[in-house]
Amino acid sequence: MLDLRQPGIMGILNITPDSFSDGGSLFRGQVLLDAVLQRAEQMLEEGAAVLDIGGESTRPGAEPVSEQEELERVMPVVEALHSRFDCPLSVDTSSPALMRAALAAGVAMINDVRALQRPDALAAVSAGSAQLCLMHMSAEPGVMQQHTQYQDVVSEVIAFLQARAELCRGAGIDKQRICLDPGFGFGKTLQQNLQLLTRLPELVALGYPVLVGLSRKSLIGTLTGRAVDQRMPGSISLGLLALQGGATILRVHDVGPTRDMLRVWQAFNQERNQA
Repeated sequence: MLDLRQPGIMGILNITPDSFSDGGSLFRGQVLLDAVLQRAEQMLEEGAAVLDIGGESTRPGAEPVSEQEELERVMPVVEALHSRFDCPLSVDTSSPALMRAALAAGVAMINDVRALQRPDALAAVSAGSAQLCLMHMSAEPGVMQQHTQYQDVVSEVIAFLQARAELCRGAGIDKQRICLDPGFGFGKTLQQNLQLLTRLPELVALGYPVLVGLSRKSLIGTLTGRAVDQRMPGSISLGLLALQGGATILRVHDVGPTRDMLRVWQAFNQERNQA
């Protein structure tokens, strides 16, 4: 299980041809299993506390894949990683069928961008003991950037996540199993993303660990003009701001540099607290 009480790093393994940053690096018509294992080993050596495996891109404008295709992409990777590494695994999915298969295989977390809103998803997760992450997304990925109208984006995101968490607890899921993700970049404008980051302590105040996914996001490109593969400094900066705001889990592509930042931040906080 992932220790949600201490800041940690979630390494991203996208088993997709079309994810916005690394699509195709681990999947080209089929799973590139050797490449997956090499990437996983590198991330774990660099300090990842958990690996997050996704078989369907949720970038803006992404097309959905069938449930069977998602199963065929993800489950061989879960099984291969379990056989080789002793580390917690997370599966990034909204598919109840994949949730059940992954939980039966022993994954530690279900990371759902749709916050268990699909039929049977809540039942699939509540039947097990794994942790879960509930994320806010304004609409389906194909059209979510057309749905950025909020009266107060922070209050509305918090209200949504609080309601989903309470629904999960009503279904028998212990509070200690739940973490929340405000969904940076999922149906939010640049200004709305910055508002969410600035007011992140308000989400943290609900009492759940908070996961953030800011790595290489388009808001960094807008602010810096950098291409996707040149956004590591911006990603590190946003990760630091998220930690200062109370985030617990950083979901990232660049594990090693993020781990360096985390160590410096922790050392600084320790010295400051002792002063």
